[in-house]
Amino acid sequence: MNQYDMKGRHAVITGGATGLGYAIAERVLASGGSVTLWDRDAAGLSKAAASLNHPGAVHTVQVDVSQHASVLAAKEATLKNGPVDAVVNSAGITGPNTPMSNYPVDAWQQVMDVNIQGVFYCCREWTPHLKDRPAGRIVNIASVAGKDGNPNASAYSASKAAVIGLTKSLGKELADTGVRVNCITPAAVQTAMFDQMTPEHIAFMLGKIPMGRFGKVEEIAAMVTWLCTDDCSFSTGAVFDLSGGRSTY
Repeated sequence: MNQYDMKGRHAVITGGATGLGYAIAERVLASGGSVTLWDRDAAGLSKAAASLNHPGAVHTVQVDVSQHASVLAAKEATLKNGPVDAVVNSAGITGPNTPMSNYPVDAWQQVMDVNIQGVFYCCREWTPHLKDRPAGRIVNIASVAGKDGNPNASAYSASKAAVIGLTKSLGKELADTGVRVNCITPAAVQTAMFDQMTPEHIAFMLGKIPMGRFGKVEEIAAMVTWLCTDDCSFSTGAVFDLSGGRSTY
């Protein structure tokens, strides 16, 4: 495993109790950093903190990123443990797999509230703080679906396309500061999010990947952790592909 330098750096990771967020926390800790896990699942946060087993380097805050007031309260609670150097927006949901003509309106809104409103709230509230840090970093977890558009996943695809656009915009806004804002666009990675998908949709996604396999959470975590380091100094507003050869641009 390559060693990234996160010594003395603290990262907030949304959706940090499970899946990609948890794997990112593991890699940050292995690189010498500390983390605050944000998640709406209080029991999951307690389990994750115990499993990570880094006393003093792991903090947890229960939060619903789809609610602005909750994000504000979580930020205040987080800063009681010291300054933050990086924010990783990993919280997300897939929504149902169904044609747009049948897509439940409330489910569409829920996907947008978590996947793009949540990213907006976190970026909005953390940007002023990160501008005061020597090397602030924001990493947004988008998806190859935001580039290509997956059939029967219109809300998820649209929300992740919005994350890409937000990243490019904010990266340009902050380009003359010490803050770097980037996103990644992974193809399918086998996590608990698969529980929200139909077997047919999972098979469709696998069939689109030339490598013939799903991504691993450890592969995603490695890229995200590097994007949180000082070494990521000349990339901002960028989209980093992790698609097993699927992406064509």
